[in-house]
This record gives sequence, C-alpha cells and structure tokens, in this order.
Amino acid sequence: MLQVYLVRHGETEWNAARRIQGQSDSLLTANGEHQAALVGQRAKSLGITHIITSDLGRTRQTAAIIAQACSCPVTVDARLRELDMGVLETRYIDSLNGEEEAWRKQLVDGTPDGRIPQGESLSELAQRMRAALDSCLELPADSRPLLVSHGIALGCLVGTVLGLPAWAERRLRLRNCSLSRLDHQQSPWLASGWVVETAGDVSHLDAPALDELQR
Repeated sequence: MLQVYLVRHGETEWNAARRIQGQSDSLLTANGEHQAALVGQRAKSLGITHIITSDLGRTRQTAAIIAQACSCPVTVDARLRELDMGVLETRYIDSLNGEEEAWRKQLVDGTPDGRIPQGESLSELAQRMRAALDSCLELPADSRPLLVSHGIALGCLVGTVLGLPAWAERRLRLRNCSLSRLDHQQSPWLASGWVVETAGDVSHLDAPALDELQR
C-alpha cells in the first residue's frame, strides 16, 4: 500500500489580508513559517521519503521548511499549482462587486464546470492534480511521499478521489498547513485504488489556522 500525504502551504500575507492568490503569489507570514516548521516535525515522525511541491513560491517556501526537518529531497511539479483564478487574481475578496462575487461562487457552489473569466475550470484542475497524484505510483517501493499544494487544488483532488465531480459543492475545509492522507490499496471492503484515510488534520498546529474565508 502506498501512503501519500498532502499538505496545504503555510499562511501567506495574502491569506491574512483576504486577497485572492490563485497562481499569483505572496510570501509566507511569520506564522506561516511557524506552521510549516510544525508540519515538518509531524512529517519527520511519519517517515516521509520524498517531498513534491507546486512550483509557486508559497508552496516552495513551505516545502523547504518541511524538507529541512525531515532531511528529504524536494522536487517541483507544476501540476500541483493552485487553480488559475483569472481576472480575480490579486483582488481583495471584500472588494468584489456582485458579478465578480458570482464568478467566485461558481468555484464552490456546484456550478458544472465553473470558472472565473480568463481562468481555469475545476475539471482542468482535477485532471492535472490526479495526474500528479498518479505519478507517485512510479516512485520506488516503500516510498512515502508528501505533496505540498493549495487549498482549492487539494480539496478538488480529495473530492474526486471520493467520486465527486470536480465541480461538486465545496464542503471540505483545508486550513493552512493541514495534513491529509490518500492511500493506494486493494481491499475487500473498499474500492480498489486511491482512498481517503484522513483530510484536513491540524492536530500538529498550536494555534487556529485560516482557510480561504474563515477566521
């Protein structure tokens, strides 16, 4: 059985400011660096052998801190990037007008193939995230990889493993530096292939963490 751990990046300056990031970028806050150090200690105890990260700065920062804790190599996979949020990237959430907020809501309310203008659809996101996950099956036997990615991207991945469409209503909260685990296995009581073991675990953190909208 292959166990793959999933980590959302640490808190960024734009997370704290309620600003839309998408594939734009923002540095980790001091709190975000602290969160990454805590998840690094958790990763060390889990026997992580490989760290694979999105190519965006906030995930690479997070991955580097985790790698320092568990002495693992880091590789970059652009397929783990966050959803492209199109014309809304860099905008403050509270500044959106009614039409813009309706575009944003299409990403969370179950609108089939919802997307923001000039952005990426959730179906496109799901395809590249699943491809990145499946590539872990090519790692050497006894590997235990950890993927560092983003909130919408990881939520979409976990949802599709559960059999939901990529655009399903978003009901999984993945806070900064939360830890999830997917297993690839054969079981008489579960579907063959990828299954969800845990999602959104923050028990390793010592203070509440943010998601995209909740404080």
